[in-house]
Amino acid sequence: MSGAGGITGAQQDIAAGDIPVDTPRLPAREAAESELSKPMYHENDPNFLQRALNQFWDWVAGVFDAAAGAAPGGPAGLAVLVVIVIGLAAALWWRLGTPQRSTRSTDALFDSTGPRSAAQHRAAAEAHAAALRWTEAVQERMRAIVRSLEERALLDPRPGRTADEAAAEAGRTLPEHTARLRAAARSFDDVTYGGRTAGQSAYLSLRTLDLELDEAKPLLPGTSRGATG
Repeated sequence: MSGAGGITGAQQDIAAGDIPVDTPRLPAREAAESELSKPMYHENDPNFLQRALNQFWDWVAGVFDAAAGAAPGGPAGLAVLVVIVIGLAAALWWRLGTPQRSTRSTDALFDSTGPRSAAQHRAAAEAHAAALRWTEAVQERMRAIVRSLEERALLDPRPGRTADEAAAEAGRTLPEHTARLRAAARSFDDVTYGGRTAGQSAYLSLRTLDLELDEAKPLLPGTSRGATG
């Protein structure tokens, strides 16, 4: 009777729905992932920037570890190599100085303080010369020369024009002064971009050229050189 009673009790439990639950693996994993994805489990996680920085520093550490492993003497040898490279760079910097711009094609003749007349540039040049500031005097006198040619319509006003370009263009209408215009442009470039200092003779040369150009007659289209003057 007891055996029959036990079977009957088990049948009643099954009938009542008390079947032991055996959850399949895939739904169980999905349930766990869903639970762990809740914000309460990620409040202290690093943000995107922190994760990116951590990955970057891990990469840097890996690079140094690889370099230390390849360098003779390990980390100590790598440190010696770094010191040698820094020393060589410092020696080159001391020997060569600050790198200068290799091209002058983008070095404009006039600064960005606004347009000034030839008379204003001449006055500024004379003021610098009176104070023995020959470098600034040369710069202002060259600007006065170019501005004067623009005011006489011998040069088209063009922002960004360099001293070399102005000398080349002016030489086509004032061929008798081509060589001196180019020399004046070189003097301007030397003191402005080449780090050189000008002297009194350089300024007086530009001043004389400025005065002569002011009286020079341009070579008009269709006119030969022999007809000028």
